[in-house]
Amino acid sequence: MDSRRKFIGTMATGLATTLASSSGVLGANDRVRLGVIGAGARGIELAHQVAACPSATVAAFADIYNQRLEDVKRLFPNADVYLDHRRLLEDSGVDAVLIATPQHLHAEHFVHSLEAGKHVYQEKTMAFTVEQAKSMRAAHLKSPKLTVQIGHQSCSSGQMRDALAFLASGHVGKITAIHMYMYRNTPHGKPQWARPVYPNMTRDNIVWRSFLGDAPHREFDPHRYLNWRFFWDYSGGNIHESMCQQLAFWYKALNLQIPQAVTMTGGLYLWKDGREVPDTMNVALEQPEEMLISWKSGFGNNQPGVAEEVLGTDGSILRGQTIRYSPQKVNRPDGQELPGKTVTTPAAHMQDFLDCIRSGKEPNCSFELGYRVSIACRMAVESFLQRRTVRWDAQKETIA
Repeated sequence: MDSRRKFIGTMATGLATTLASSSGVLGANDRVRLGVIGAGARGIELAHQVAACPSATVAAFADIYNQRLEDVKRLFPNADVYLDHRRLLEDSGVDAVLIATPQHLHAEHFVHSLEAGKHVYQEKTMAFTVEQAKSMRAAHLKSPKLTVQIGHQSCSSGQMRDALAFLASGHVGKITAIHMYMYRNTPHGKPQWARPVYPNMTRDNIVWRSFLGDAPHREFDPHRYLNWRFFWDYSGGNIHESMCQQLAFWYKALNLQIPQAVTMTGGLYLWKDGREVPDTMNVALEQPEEMLISWKSGFGNNQPGVAEEVLGTDGSILRGQTIRYSPQKVNRPDGQELPGKTVTTPAAHMQDFLDCIRSGKEPNCSFELGYRVSIACRMAVESFLQRRTVRWDAQKETIA
């Protein structure tokens, strides 16, 4: 208990003042003070992105594992630390929060943050379930003056601007299909996502009840805590880790809506290490725009890599490490290949979030975009779990 008390920190008073002052737009010269909920690898990475922006500082961290808070104090000695995210949200010195917690906790932390009057940068995938997405939407609608940025970083990239330029030219034509790939490989004996459990990951050092959130009750298990990506209770597997990122790029570029139907197949063909989520999968999304999106992924061979092919009657947009336009000679015999040229500035997505806090403008990855991507991802998970094609009932806003 002493180790926990050490990191609870001094609780700020005057919560009513916080709610009133944090909901407004900051001035152009105001320095944004951010708190990070979730001090794991991703949370620290986002904190470093904040540190790279001249107009912001990291003021506080919250995490349920006290070793991470010790590590944070070495990296950010001036930041306050808390074992309970609610104590961070009571800190009147925090203007905005970065949420980088396991997927099943996103809704809880998002809703609490908006209720506390904080601007929110929410890591992907925005919502874990349809019900959680709806609860997040309700909180967002109650706080229209607060900026919400979803962590699909490519939405602020130079590739996005190039893609929009290719599409605006009219030289792609009618798009009927998008093919997406995301393949990785790791050495024998080193499973994808697997992390070792350390001796100090004990019940005394981890607030287990906070980790569980609304997930089914289970006895303390440090393996489930650390390797949460393996389990359906907390994770959507590589759908929520990777497909969401590729989907978000084209959902934004083409303003695509929630799929009419989704079919996901695959299984655990390689890593028999106790994980529940598949390591090899195919997803087909039938879009209301009369377009079929396919996403293929596996952890056993990296030859296909990470890429997308947008297929139109007059040309293709090919995206991987770079992006380019390629004409369909049958319809554009004189068309020329065009490379993307726009450079992505460092920490572009984070800087966009900070700029929008000051200006009140909509960020590059809005809540609404994150909502659509979240539903599409959950449809894929439900299709796999139910072993059938699932459909979106737009009137009831349910998966059928």
